[in-house]
Amino acid sequence: MVEILGESLPLVLLVAGVALAIAEAMAPGAHLIVLGVALIVAGLVGLVLGPFLSGGALAVALALTVMLVGGLSLFAYRELDIYGGKGAGRTSDSSTLKGRTGRVTERITPDGGQIKLERGGFNPYYTARSVTGVIEEGEEVIVVEPGGGNVVTVESLGAAEDEIDRALRRGRTETDGEGADARERDPEFEVERE
Repeated sequence: MVEILGESLPLVLLVAGVALAIAEAMAPGAHLIVLGVALIVAGLVGLVLGPFLSGGALAVALALTVMLVGGLSLFAYRELDIYGGKGAGRTSDSSTLKGRTGRVTERITPDGGQIKLERGGFNPYYTARSVTGVIEEGEEVIVVEPGGGNVVTVESLGAAEDEIDRALRRGRTETDGEGADARERDPEFEVERE
């Protein structure tokens, strides 16, 4: 059997794999778990096959096991998205909620209600207040004021209108008898540019 530092190669691989798995637990997201799992499996395979294979054949079998299991571990690690690297499991601070859309899960009034935000983080359910009126369950809403904590102020997506929409509507509907548009009559008509 192949020996390293006076110990069998499979045992060294097993110990190194366990050490890398522990290091991953201490520093999550460092991808040490991929190599750790590969070394643990290779060590276990080596302990089982060691008595039946010669030194060179065992080393080749262990190398192939590390490469195969390492590739499978990497694929599984990325597909399972354990640490939310793709963004699915991340939570959001209140400033990033403005403009997000969601659906009403409990009737919303100016005093309260509940919504479920799309891409709302670990817990996508937020207590919500409407800007005006009542928004019924199942309706789509947009966050207009994130507030703080888990309370947001929302507006029905059907009723949501920003300053540009209001300016366009006024421009289309407000003309005097001579055909002059609203810009000529109202100096404050222009939308402020940032």
